[in-house]
Amino acid sequence: MTHRGPIALDGPVASGKTTVGQGVAQTLGWTFIDTGLFYRAVGLLALRANLEEWSNEVVARLAQQSEIATDDTRITIDGEDVSDVIGSPDVAAAASRVAVLSDVRRVLVSMQRKMAEQADGRVVMVGRDIGTVVLWDAPVKIYLDASAEARAQRRHAEALERGDESDYGRVLSDLQERDRRDSERTDSPLKPADDAHVLITDSLTPQQVIENVLKLAELPS
Repeated sequence: MTHRGPIALDGPVASGKTTVGQGVAQTLGWTFIDTGLFYRAVGLLALRANLEEWSNEVVARLAQQSEIATDDTRITIDGEDVSDVIGSPDVAAAASRVAVLSDVRRVLVSMQRKMAEQADGRVVMVGRDIGTVVLWDAPVKIYLDASAEARAQRRHAEALERGDESDYGRVLSDLQERDRRDSERTDSPLKPADDAHVLITDSLTPQQVIENVLKLAELPS
């Protein structure tokens, strides 16, 4: 069975991109890249720098002067594995702040494109602007979506499973605010690419979504 690549996988927060992207990449034996980790890494850099002003130029310089690398769901900054640090609420909030800075996005998009080239196209890349910007010419573009309520319930259940305190109403409110910021930002707003296949995942299991993506990526006979 032959599949086309790279595969661009987009969607809002908690739409299942990471789980599905990892599953597809593992099935194909391809590289998996979660671009959201890059923004969290830069958010962490900005927090550690104690910046008085999070300007486009200053934060972009931080990103450009640092060596950010990823391997599946692990990410390093200048050789330091920060994978277990970037999941904090503070870093998540910082990632949202840096994600709206155009110069930062240009630096990170360049990094992400180079990684896809190094994988010789055998890559599954997930994010919010992959099909529209980063890999705009990818032969397979998928946009995963689900209702805000379904996505909030997933996040709420995941937190409880980890043993964390979680309030569904707060999770839903935060998620809706994140959706608003992502879709209304001037640079690379969250939206399906014109030629993307949109998959609604409310009633689908992760495995069913993975199978759908694999079918869409198959070369025509």
